[in-house]
Amino acid sequence: MNPQKKTSPWAWIPTLYFAQGLPYVAVMTISVIMYKRLGISNTDIALYTSWLYLPWVIKPFWSPFIDLLKTKRWWVVTMQMLVGAGLAGIAFTIPAPHFFQITLAIFWLVAFSSATHDIAADGFYMLALDTHDQAMYVGIRSTFYRVATIAGQGLLVILAGLLESNTGLTPLNLEIKAGPEYANEIVLPSTDYIIDANNEEMHFVASPSTLEIGTTADPHAVDSINAWVKCQNITNGFVLAEAKNPSQTKDENSSGIGEKINTFIKETFGEKRERTEHKLTGNIGVIKVCLSQKPGKGEKVVLNTVHKNGDQSIYLTQGDRLEFTEENWDKPAYIAVQIDPKLKEASNASFESTSGNISLAWSITFFVLAGFFIAICLYHKYILPKPKSDKAVCEATASNIFKEFFATFVTFFQKKQVWVAVLFMLLYRLPEAQLVKLINPFLLDPKELGGLGLTTGQVGLVYGTIGILGLTIGGIIGGIVAAKGGLKKWLWPMAWSISLTCATFVYLSYYQPDSLFVINLCVFIEQFGYGFGFTAYMLYLIYFSDGEHKTAHYAICTAFMALGMMLPGMAAGWLQELIGYKHFFYWVMICCAATIAVCAFIKIDPNYGKKETEEKETETK
Repeated sequence: MNPQKKTSPWAWIPTLYFAQGLPYVAVMTISVIMYKRLGISNTDIALYTSWLYLPWVIKPFWSPFIDLLKTKRWWVVTMQMLVGAGLAGIAFTIPAPHFFQITLAIFWLVAFSSATHDIAADGFYMLALDTHDQAMYVGIRSTFYRVATIAGQGLLVILAGLLESNTGLTPLNLEIKAGPEYANEIVLPSTDYIIDANNEEMHFVASPSTLEIGTTADPHAVDSINAWVKCQNITNGFVLAEAKNPSQTKDENSSGIGEKINTFIKETFGEKRERTEHKLTGNIGVIKVCLSQKPGKGEKVVLNTVHKNGDQSIYLTQGDRLEFTEENWDKPAYIAVQIDPKLKEASNASFESTSGNISLAWSITFFVLAGFFIAICLYHKYILPKPKSDKAVCEATASNIFKEFFATFVTFFQKKQVWVAVLFMLLYRLPEAQLVKLINPFLLDPKELGGLGLTTGQVGLVYGTIGILGLTIGGIIGGIVAAKGGLKKWLWPMAWSISLTCATFVYLSYYQPDSLFVINLCVFIEQFGYGFGFTAYMLYLIYFSDGEHKTAHYAICTAFMALGMMLPGMAAGWLQELIGYKHFFYWVMICCAATIAVCAFIKIDPNYGKKETEEKETETK
């Protein structure tokens, strides 16, 4: 199919599929990191962002109308403009009071536009290129889709991290010294607001800036100090009371059965972490923090404190995130620092308190993303070719369209082994569907909550760059070996690959290593295993879709694929908060049995994939 205007495929295929990948990453991954940094709970993040899969689940229901109305080229350009406008809307509303609800609604519109863009772009690819060129450029198409993933999860997250670190007030450096030579008596700082008024710039003051803690204490006194600090911070509005969590107050009158289920799961399967059970006998110290000036009207200064270096046996128990506003700025906030009861020798640690404007950092990040889409939309408006075959089906009537639409579903469910195939589509990625929702929160959460305590920028490097490289390399190798040996031969190695590599997160949650090299290596191995194993999944979708209505049946398969990611992901955050990260990753390993089980029932032609794979991959990204 020769286009009217001779345009090199190199001029538009890389940019088209780069633009196709970015919105999906923004909706499914960047949103999770952003909400985590803005203080949303894991339960709410996993539940509500999982609903964003829905447009990709239901896209077969409106895909026939893209053929009926306008051209594929028109749909591509229009959807890119809508995605850009939606991303700009997110950037504008992040600082708003009800940002969570508003941005979620806009994310859903972006997801709907992106799913529509996927349909139109894949159709345009097949119309603008002949069969030879489709096969020739399928590798370029897939590569730039993955480059978009790296740019989204890596570069954009690193940008947000840099903006977080370089906005706000001068950081506070807190030095903690622990040892038997220091007094074991716990001295509480005063509740008076004391600040140096001579400094005209807004800044934080910590008292004491160097905290000395003895190595023995009365455990009852430790619990009392923790409770006092928590009460002071909640009373003065520096932190929210736990009861204000939307996931906990949604329907108090009807939570009897749900609460019993939660309690049973938590007590039976929950991780028994000493720190969360308040059984420590290590001593505690308290630091008072004051803000020198009143923030502007509606302005919020958030102070985030993280372990910078030194002994991990010295850690925060209260005050890691404090919000200063025009109502509470002239009151002192408190940070509680505790030592492990096993620490008996002299040691020290440093903490850094930064007040970067997180809302501003993420607003700028999404403005950059929106600007790119507006630019790419204008570029494609002029550079995309205009193939003669790309035209609306004007002669088709609504009744014919609906008749053909329902016929595709009937023939799909008349295929051999259809229900086994559907189970395979839903369950093959059951472990990864849950794991992917909690990887970023796990990397970001502090060690006392079971996480790894990485910064936003470090997460961008670890998961968004190294992880995506592992995913890409695994996918490339998977495609090469499947093309040589066929899908049937490589199904089982790939199924074990996608399953066993999840064990790296069991290791990370158990040992909580400090080494970025070790963390990067584990994430690389898991993502490599996922990329290698995912090859079998995509090839089976193409294999099952083969025959009449091939394109429509493939769209239905991808809908089941999205559903298999959406439903388990919705409950993942709730389950993790009940049982802890360590036991959650044990559960993920148990779910790997479902992956292996569904592989035992599917039947595949032994010759499929050996020579035909290259041609059939033109239907996938």
